[in-house]
Amino acid sequence: MHALKGISDWLAASSLSLSLQGIGWMVPTVQTVHILAIAAVLASASMVNLRLVGVGASSQTMNAVSARFVPWVWSAIVLLAFSGSILILIEPARPLTNPVFFVKLALIVGVVLVMLAIVLPLRRDASYWDSRRRIGWGVATLSWVLWVGVICAGRWIAYTLS
Repeated sequence: MHALKGISDWLAASSLSLSLQGIGWMVPTVQTVHILAIAAVLASASMVNLRLVGVGASSQTMNAVSARFVPWVWSAIVLLAFSGSILILIEPARPLTNPVFFVKLALIVGVVLVMLAIVLPLRRDASYWDSRRRIGWGVATLSWVLWVGVICAGRWIAYTLS
């Protein structure tokens, strides 16, 4: 953590960080974008997960649902990374010296891996998930648990002293 404290201090003193810190509306605006992106990614991932378990969009193939909602997932993840990076630039000590932030990052890696586990088999076989309901339930449940973990860890950062 000592090395991260040094990086955090250096980043906080950088001209970009100081410039962003001086813009009063920046933090609430970026936080709003971050929260809306969380809503978009959770809604889109949930649509994929619901189809995976056979509850939602049962009239559509898993491939069709994936083609419709997965681009929203990836776009929202990119927006989350961008807005999160800005928030880190504005106040680097809050996340970079907080172990909960690294739990959040690990959960995000897990979510990305689960999403890849859903979409990559569909490239080889468009009906891959149609005959794998039991595994689909497990994958969808894992996805939801990881996303809830990401959200909880994100909120927990604000209440955890580094």
